[in-house]
Amino acid sequence: MRRLGVFVKQHARTVAHGVAQLLPRPKLDSDTSSRRDGPIERIVVFARLPNPTIDYYLAARLAAPGMPPSQIVDIRDPTLPAIEAEGTFVIVCRYASRRMVTWIDRNANRLAGVGFFTDDNIGAVITGSEARLGYRLFLYQRGLAPLRRLNRHIDVMWVPTPALAAALGGDTVRLMPPAPDRQTWASAAAAGHPCDRPQQGPVRIVYHATGVHRREHTFLAPVIAEVLQQRPNVVFEVTADTRAARAWEGIERVTVVRPTSWVDYLDRTLREPADIAVVPLLKSRANHVRAGTKRIDVVRLGAAGVFSQSAAYGDIDDSGEIRLPNRRKVWVQTLLRLVDEPELRGEVALASRRLVEAMTELAEEGIPDLLTPGGPTFAPPPAGKVEARVAGIGSLALTGGFAVDAG
Repeated sequence: MRRLGVFVKQHARTVAHGVAQLLPRPKLDSDTSSRRDGPIERIVVFARLPNPTIDYYLAARLAAPGMPPSQIVDIRDPTLPAIEAEGTFVIVCRYASRRMVTWIDRNANRLAGVGFFTDDNIGAVITGSEARLGYRLFLYQRGLAPLRRLNRHIDVMWVPTPALAAALGGDTVRLMPPAPDRQTWASAAAAGHPCDRPQQGPVRIVYHATGVHRREHTFLAPVIAEVLQQRPNVVFEVTADTRAARAWEGIERVTVVRPTSWVDYLDRTLREPADIAVVPLLKSRANHVRAGTKRIDVVRLGAAGVFSQSAAYGDIDDSGEIRLPNRRKVWVQTLLRLVDEPELRGEVALASRRLVEAMTELAEEGIPDLLTPGGPTFAPPPAGKVEARVAGIGSLALTGGFAVDAG
């Protein structure tokens, strides 16, 4: 019976991978003779706002010295035709709308170029087992279906990780790792040394997940249950939708918070610190290509982060950050030690902060490779200016290390 279950799971994964290969995917315009080579007078980013992808990857880069004026426009904005097209370089961020693609169709000959950025293997999310049906339909409608028309205009494509580049097109895809604005993570909790923050009340552990991490909830729930049982001075907060929340039923001192908008989440985590933040990440096609943007959230909370060893967060190294194999005993041991040792929590929190600081410095480079030979060129611009339509805040992928008895 067990062999049958393994066979069924393997067969389902094979079928899902095959279906994913049939879905539309972003790719460059194959007609290189039609590439535009005019100067860039401005950049217009089309995105679904508010959006953490904008805040973690693009907003700070657009404001870098030497960048042309820029404007971030919601793809649901009915005033798209009012945008000046002549000399505009368009960046499509993750999602598109019919109105937006029609605007690009009509103005293609006047544009300085079209770029596409995505931080997810959307096809893998759609064909995986984690996302709700409604979210999968949304991803197809906004993330994949428009590509049938949009691909003929794309001159350059960016993704944050080499794994995602390989999944979408290999050496034709350029890398743009996370580069968050300091304001996205420089909360009061992140400002000073974590050990200087007085311990008021119980030790607070949090897990803030999106709706596509149901397996991570299942992995983590018994870990947290044991930690709570052994340490009565600990409380736990988890973000979970109705389906994921079932994993936490019956565990005392657990607060389940329903998912909120990006703006509300950002505001709350800037104001409410945590002592420890857990970031489990199990193996899947979607997780394999992710950038480690949850590290930014951990730093904003002023917390000691505990991450899975993974492509997103790296393996053990000398950075001082904690990265663990996905074995429950190891996670329990590590969390108990962090609960008991405030100074260790402080050092671990500082390790993640140093990595996020390095990410923030990447924003000074502006948009990567936009000035490559034969590619788009900037008109002589003033200092970067981002219009007031920019919504919200600032993603990531680096590495770090911590050893623990594997048991």
